[in-house]
Amino acid sequence: MTPTAQLTAARPAFQRALHTWYHRHQRRLPWRATPSLYKTVVSEFMLQQTQVTTVLPYFDRWMSTLPDFAALAAAPESRVLKLWEGLGYYSRARNLRRLAQALVGMPAPPRTPAAWRELPGVGPYTAAAITSIAFGEPAACVDGNVVRILARLTGEGQRFRDASAAAKYFTPLADRLITGSNPGGHNQAMMELGATVCTRRSPKCTSCPVAEFCAAKRSGTPEKFPRLQPKRIEQRSVARAWCVHRGRLLLRRGHVKARRLAGLHELPELADLGVKPATHSLLAVKCRTITRFQITELIHAVKPSPALWRRIATNESLEWIALDDFEQVTLSGPHRRWVGELLGW
Repeated sequence: MTPTAQLTAARPAFQRALHTWYHRHQRRLPWRATPSLYKTVVSEFMLQQTQVTTVLPYFDRWMSTLPDFAALAAAPESRVLKLWEGLGYYSRARNLRRLAQALVGMPAPPRTPAAWRELPGVGPYTAAAITSIAFGEPAACVDGNVVRILARLTGEGQRFRDASAAAKYFTPLADRLITGSNPGGHNQAMMELGATVCTRRSPKCTSCPVAEFCAAKRSGTPEKFPRLQPKRIEQRSVARAWCVHRGRLLLRRGHVKARRLAGLHELPELADLGVKPATHSLLAVKCRTITRFQITELIHAVKPSPALWRRIATNESLEWIALDDFEQVTLSGPHRRWVGELLGW
């Protein structure tokens, strides 16, 4: 019998071990303490590609300001983005607002994963999480944590092209393991196990509640699973301008139709001002990673000149922001940190 078949056959014992552990050791999180559909939806959107510890203060502030779908649907996008500032991937915030606007126009929220996937920003994982937790739908969540757990439990040695391919491969097994359980509790238990015990590095195998079912633990090499093709990292370089004049900082505002930065402010690129790096002193070098891109940001000091004033006047995306009003605008997280560092705040 293959490891996958063995695990499927042991499903009742596996569920008992996992669920007992979860009830005893789950983290006390605000969306679990007093659950609701709205809290589940907001937390799932915030937790996409973001760690729980990062999300917690954002979640509390969000709930205090926008306590339900109606409040979110009625909120201006600028307010929503400001509350989201620093979480990154701002399309999640826009989609969350659009989702709320769709839901308040319905007689009742949908209950199936397929119906939720028709709503803005909802993919297979998010649809399964929302409907299993809120409505008890037997839909398994399969994210990186769950892929890692299932790859180790089965000792699956094939190399996957990427995380999406691995998730597709393990979804049938995840669906079999959720059968006959409390689906919402089961999904949360799997996510909790991956986040706190079956971690990517240094998994805590000695305290794992399902270690007896794990082929990777028996092999002694759990960190080798899952096997994914290494990501190809692309290097990019961006030259940016630091231009302060009479208590104002020059920023660039993303166009309302921009896919990633709509409504957000950033330091402008030198190309926006029609100037070359060689003619302006280098103030700072910052590095960051976005998906597969490793980006080096070169920030140059630029002094206003008559030619520069003319270019700024003809570029609608460039704005002078008074430093006293700086908290009122929404910046991407890295840019707000860099501005604070350069101003000595």
